[in-house]
Amino acid sequence: MKFLKGRIKLTTMCVVLSVFTLIAYHVPFFRLVLENTEGGLNGTLILVGLAVLMLALNFFFYYLVLYAGRFVGKCILAFMFIADAISLYFINSYEVLITDKMMGNVYNTQFSEASGFFSLSAVLYVLFLGVLPCIYLFMQKVEYGSIRRFLANIGAGLGIALAVAFAHMKNWPWIDRNSTELGSLLMPWSYTVNTFRYFSAEKKRNAKEILLPDAEIVRDGKDVCVLVIGESARRDHFSLYGYERQTNPYTPADSVTVLIADAAATYTTAGVKAILDHAPVNKLYEILPNYLFRAGVDVSWRTSNWGEPPVHVDSYSKVKDLKARFPEADDRYDGILLEGLKEDIMASDKDKVLVVIHTNTSHGPTYFKKYPSDFEIFTPVCTTVEMSKADHAELMNAYDNTIVYTDWLMHSVISVLKEIPDARTCMIYVSDHGESLGENNLYMHGVPMSMAPAEQVEIPFVVWDSDDSTTVKPLEKVSQYHVFHSIMNFMGVDSPIYNEDLNIFE
Repeated sequence: MKFLKGRIKLTTMCVVLSVFTLIAYHVPFFRLVLENTEGGLNGTLILVGLAVLMLALNFFFYYLVLYAGRFVGKCILAFMFIADAISLYFINSYEVLITDKMMGNVYNTQFSEASGFFSLSAVLYVLFLGVLPCIYLFMQKVEYGSIRRFLANIGAGLGIALAVAFAHMKNWPWIDRNSTELGSLLMPWSYTVNTFRYFSAEKKRNAKEILLPDAEIVRDGKDVCVLVIGESARRDHFSLYGYERQTNPYTPADSVTVLIADAAATYTTAGVKAILDHAPVNKLYEILPNYLFRAGVDVSWRTSNWGEPPVHVDSYSKVKDLKARFPEADDRYDGILLEGLKEDIMASDKDKVLVVIHTNTSHGPTYFKKYPSDFEIFTPVCTTVEMSKADHAELMNAYDNTIVYTDWLMHSVISVLKEIPDARTCMIYVSDHGESLGENNLYMHGVPMSMAPAEQVEIPFVVWDSDDSTTVKPLEKVSQYHVFHSIMNFMGVDSPIYNEDLNIFE
């Protein structure tokens, strides 16, 4: 008790609380790290780096909250320690992950239901891991120090965190692909960040999109377009663009038109939004499928991916929906997205039909799992998820096999469209972004556009159409925003927002 009533510097208190947080609440976190690294020096560096990063960030946060809030700051941290203890209880007892969806469950659960989860163990968790640190927090008399010391300490905490983060740039892809699980076990950030994510998603889900001016179908006749949105496909690995390997064996170069295009972003959400938007806008405007559906076009969406803006059409099918319709189909690969495609198009009673197929084929790190064995043309392939430790040639082989499978998907769509009678048909394939495969020690994607390498930006844009009278303009370069206006032109749809400069067709 005498120890607790003594005076202590704020720096010391924050160090103690940071170390306690690391040790008391993060056994599941570090167990996950150990299970998902392959040991050795790199695994040790990841483990140590994450520990130091967590200590520095928690020190920074605790110091900031306590210095600025004093007693209120102590109340905030006390609440967090209790929440940390409860979260750890559920993680250990029920093996839950504290994600945004889990936080949604928390906020939508009645007390009578939630109370059924608690037991003597829960009380012990709260007492020893929640209440005890609160007692330490409130009984200590703190010497807060000067503003100069405050600035120096938070600067040191933030500086160490940034230094560690940038020192481990080559391990960012590992952290990225495990981010959901890691973030769900990280205290106190799991429930705080995911609370904001949950309410932000709810706000976005309930937000009304800004309607575009009414569109009108101005040309008669049957027009069918299939838009295939690729995932992580980079242009320089398509033999259609001159890649030395034959990665497009199914699609003859003289049967399609290839355009030079750059992605608007290096991550799926923004890349897909750009493909479906009429212009580079930050607001939620009506996207292409919603717009054409409102104009009277028969629009359907098939996806094995995620990250698209809200889609408001009658036919929206995920893999599980297609599997339910076609039980014999292999739902491990994107080929399932083509099941029943011809039949659905033929069954439409509309003259204008748009099908959007959102694939997942080239998303890392498990490239070797994204295609059937028949498409494993280049061998041996990389099977490790720690890409920085992978053999570069094997990594390239696995990735290039995904491009071969992508080519087969394009070829299959074209084959279906050729069988649609009495209709002009068209396929447009465009990727959401590219992919780094070890160049400059970068892997996968997501680097900010201001510093993004060409590998993550330069994407394929492939066009096929059935009508000899339809030609593609000899454009030097296009963007993802060309998709919106080109499909409008092909379908014979006009509106005040139509931009001829963003139309690829003559």
